[in-house]
Amino acid sequence: MNRDEKYMQMAIDLAKNAIGRTSPNPMVGAVIVKNNRIVGCGWHRKAGTEHAEVHALRAAGELAKGADIYVSLEPCSHYGRTPPCCDAIIKAGLKRVVVAMTDTNPKVAGRGIKKMRDAGIEVITGVLENEARKLNDVFFKWIETKSPFITIKSAMTLDGKISTVSGQSQWITNEHSRQYGHKLRDINDAIMVGINTIISDDPSLTTRLPNGGKNPIRIIVDSTGKVPLTAKILNDNAAPVIVAVTEKAASEKITALKNKGIEIIQTAADENNQVNLKELLHILGQKDICSILVEGGATLLGSLICQKLADKAYFFIAPKLIGGKTAKSAVEGIGIADLSNAALLSEPSVEILEGSDILIKGYLK
Repeated sequence: MNRDEKYMQMAIDLAKNAIGRTSPNPMVGAVIVKNNRIVGCGWHRKAGTEHAEVHALRAAGELAKGADIYVSLEPCSHYGRTPPCCDAIIKAGLKRVVVAMTDTNPKVAGRGIKKMRDAGIEVITGVLENEARKLNDVFFKWIETKSPFITIKSAMTLDGKISTVSGQSQWITNEHSRQYGHKLRDINDAIMVGINTIISDDPSLTTRLPNGGKNPIRIIVDSTGKVPLTAKILNDNAAPVIVAVTEKAASEKITALKNKGIEIIQTAADENNQVNLKELLHILGQKDICSILVEGGATLLGSLICQKLADKAYFFIAPKLIGGKTAKSAVEGIGIADLSNAALLSEPSVEILEGSDILIKGYLK
C-alpha cells in the first residue's frame, strides 16, 4: 500500500463512523496531511450538517495551507443544505486533493474536480475507488436509479427451514445472531415485511440494541389490507409505518389505517394479484428512502429474488435440523423454473458467529 492509498484508507475508515446516519447523503471521510503528518481529519456525520472536508479543515486550521487532502468522494460543488466543499478547499490553500472516486450525483459529477483544477490545485482521482464505491453502495444505487438498495435477511436451520411443522420459529438462531439483525435494522432507512409475518408473529420491527439504536421506517406489504388494527406495529408510535396495498384493499380499512396515522401506498396489482414491488420501490425511493432491510416472509423474499430486485443478502444459519415437508422454507413464492435464472451470490463470505451460528452474506447479481 503506497502513501496515497494509506491515507485514503484512513478517510474511508473515518466515513464508516456514520454508517446508517447520513441518508440520503453518502458517507464521506477526509484526512489532511502536511509533511507526512496528519493535521486534520473528519467525517460527514448526518444529512444537513457539515461535510467531512469542513470538519477536517477546521481541525487543521492554518496548517491546511499547502497541505494534501484525501477525500473518499469528490467534494461537492453546489449549494445544498451546506456550501460547496470545493470552495472551502480552494479558500484554505490546499495544494493537492486526492479523491477516491467521482460522485455520480448529477449535481456534482466531476464539477467539483474541475473547479479545483481550474483553481490550480492538483487533483488525483481513482485511489481505492473500488473500496470507496462499496462504502456507499446504498447511496450510488439510490442516486443512479432513485430506487432503494434492498438487503434481504433470513434466519433458518441448516436444512433451510424458518419454522417447525407446528409453526414455531422463536428462536431458530441464537441471541448473538439476533443482535446482529438489530444492527442491520439500525443502519437501514426502512424495514419491510409481508403481511403474513405481521399476522403470525405480531412483530414491532424496532431496533433493540444495548445502546439503543435508530428505529427504521416500517413497511408492510399487504395486497388486500388484511393487517389487524390491533397489531403492535400500528399502535406503538415507535417509528412511522407505511402499508402498501392494491385496489383490492377495502376503502373502509384504508380509512381506518389513515385515521391511526398510517401512510398508505397503493400500487397496481402485478400478474399474481400482489403489490407491484417495482412500483412500490420506485415510490419509496422518491420519498428519499435509500435502503430497506427485508426480513420476510418467505413469499416476499421469493418475489424480490425472482424479480431480481434484491441487492444484498444476509442468511443466518443455525446448526440445527428440523425437517418437515410442510415446514416453511426461507424463500418461497412461485420460484425459478430454470436453474440458469437462479439468483447468484457474488463476493460471498462465510462467518462463524458466537454461539456457532453461521452467517453467509454477499451481493445478489
